[in-house]
Formats: sequence, C-alpha cells, structure tokens
Amino acid sequence: MKKTIYLFAAFILSATFAQAQAPRKVQVAILFDTSNSMDGLIDQAKSRIWNIVNEISTLSYNGYRPSIEIALYHYGNDNLSPGNHYIEQLLALTGDLDAVSQKLFGLRTNGGSEFCGAVIGRSLTDLNWSSNPTDLKMIYIAGNEAFNQGPIDYKEECKRAASRGIFINTIYCGNYDQGVREFWKDGATCSQGDYFNIDSDKKIAHVKTPYDEQINQYNDSLNKTYYGYGIEGERKKSLQVSEDQNAESTSMAVKAERSIAKSKGNVYNNASWDIIDAVDKGGKDISKMEEKELPDEFKGKTVEEKEKLLEEIREDRANYQTKIAELAKNRQEYINEELKKQAAEGKEVDDFGTSVNESIIKKAEKIGYTKEN
Repeated sequence: MKKTIYLFAAFILSATFAQAQAPRKVQVAILFDTSNSMDGLIDQAKSRIWNIVNEISTLSYNGYRPSIEIALYHYGNDNLSPGNHYIEQLLALTGDLDAVSQKLFGLRTNGGSEFCGAVIGRSLTDLNWSSNPTDLKMIYIAGNEAFNQGPIDYKEECKRAASRGIFINTIYCGNYDQGVREFWKDGATCSQGDYFNIDSDKKIAHVKTPYDEQINQYNDSLNKTYYGYGIEGERKKSLQVSEDQNAESTSMAVKAERSIAKSKGNVYNNASWDIIDAVDKGGKDISKMEEKELPDEFKGKTVEEKEKLLEEIREDRANYQTKIAELAKNRQEYINEELKKQAAEGKEVDDFGTSVNESIIKKAEKIGYTKEN
C-alpha cells in the first residue's frame, strides 16, 4: 500500500514538473462592441494591437518566453444574427498575428443590442483555453452599454471563468462612475480581473521617433526572407504585405511596432506557410516535401542545394531581426523619455492599449511571470 501511494505521489510530482516545464502560453480573447458608437474604440485597437503584442513578448516564465494566442469576437452589431445574441467569433485562439490584424482592420460598426454575458459565455465555451495554471488567460471586453443586458447572466459566466483561472477584464468606454453603475466594474472584480474606463473617441497620439523609418526599411528587407510554400503560401505572403500597409495607414509608428513584433521569432511564427519557419519551428523536413509544395526558388534543386539556400535565407532573416531589435531598444528608450515629459506636463496616456498592457503585466507577475526587456 505504501509503495502504491509513493508511486502515485511520484507520478503526480512528475506530471506537475512536466507541466511546469512545458512551453507557456499567454491567451488573450478580445470582445469588441461594434455598435454605432464604437468606431473610436476600433481605431484605438488598430493603433495599439502591435504595441500590445510587443508588451506581451517582454514576459518570461522560468527564463522562457511564452507563445501568444489571440482570439477576436464582436458583438452588439445589427448585421449579426439575433439567434446568436448578435455575436460573431472572428478568430479562435491563434498565433497567426497577420490574421488577427486582418480581422481587426475589417471590423465595421452598426447599431445593435450589446449582451455582455452572452459574448463572455461564448468565448468561454468556444475557445480552447489552457488548463495549465501557469498559462495566463485573459478576456477583455470593451463597450459602453449596461453590462447586465441580455438573456445570459454575466455573474454566472464570471464564476465559470474564475473556476478555470481566466480573468475577465472590462473596459468601459465612458465615465468611470457611470461604468460602475452599469456593472462593468462588477463584471471584472467577480473574476479578479481589472476594470478600466477610457475615452474611446480620443485619438492616439503616437510618439514619433528618429528610429521608425529605419526600422520600417529593415522590415521591408525582412519580408524578402519569407518564402511561401503549399496551397496557403502565396495568399499568406500577400497578407503579410497587406497588413504592413494597414499598419502604415494608421501611422508610421504603428508600422514600426508591427515591424518590431515581426522581428521576434517566438512571437511571429509562420510555420504554416513560410518554408524557413516550417523547417525550424514546424518540424518540416525539406528533403521529404513534394516538389509542388516548394517555393519556386527551391524547385529543381538537390537536397544539399535546398539546405544551403535555407541557411542563406535563415542568416539574412536573423541579420535583419537583430538590426530591428537593436533599433527597437533605442526607440523604446526614446519613447520612455518622451512619456516622462508628458507625465510631468500632466498629459495622461489612457486608452485601449494602455489598459490591456497594464492588466496583462500585473496579472502575469501575479502568477509567476517576470517582465524583461
């Protein structure tokens, strides 16, 4: 009997250790109110999405950087089905950051009924949330109508989230006290999440830096190291370029933030369509890939020639990633100084992105992550 208990205890300890050593995840589901009054919120999110990604990328757990998965929903839009409580899942949890950008830039507002409890419930049911307590799991819901509307009780969904270690964080687009009266604060605290209020109509004032232009130039060179393979290769390569253009249409600072995110191999992983990531991170063996799957540059070559070409591209990519990373460090130091000056002048930076970043870092540190540069 003692031996059985010992073996069982050893098994539990071994399983716990293995779980702790497995690669960590930061999972973030963002639920946007896309009713008529929320254009400003969507614009803020477009401006801040790459800043949020870069902030998450500073986290470390036992010396290892976590992977990032993002899901997107929108709700409260008359174009959506009333049978689904005016809710649509745009993306399940994914590490495909170009797809996240594409869906975000495709959002359009239209008047509707905002059922917060229902959309939270959908995200809890639909998404493949991790069961590991050392993975950070965050829901962000943003809107400006009463939180307790609709057929689903938000309190019950909050209990469900809390039981699974998922933090619900609420962002009320309006006056702080009004958000409290409309239950947005309660919607956060019941799962130990954070409540924020923002002025969603406020335009983001980006800090322009002397490093943005050069970072974006290196980004253009970095793009040339991506070679699409398989049926998705050409489409996803085009998407990479179009999302650069979407970021630039917002501002050169946003494009610089995107370029910095793309320079981080643990964050910007395209193994599903890029031949380098497929071999280095996706376990693909180029010697076993069918000729028709390969990028044109690799076709008709011997295995040795393919391997040599892979190494040349790999070195070029690492070179551009390193150059962007070096400039990104200088850029952030410049921004930090500018933000200090703004704070001294009484100018507050308070928007969708700062709310998300603040709560992610706080909750991550609470469960054992550290923030690194």
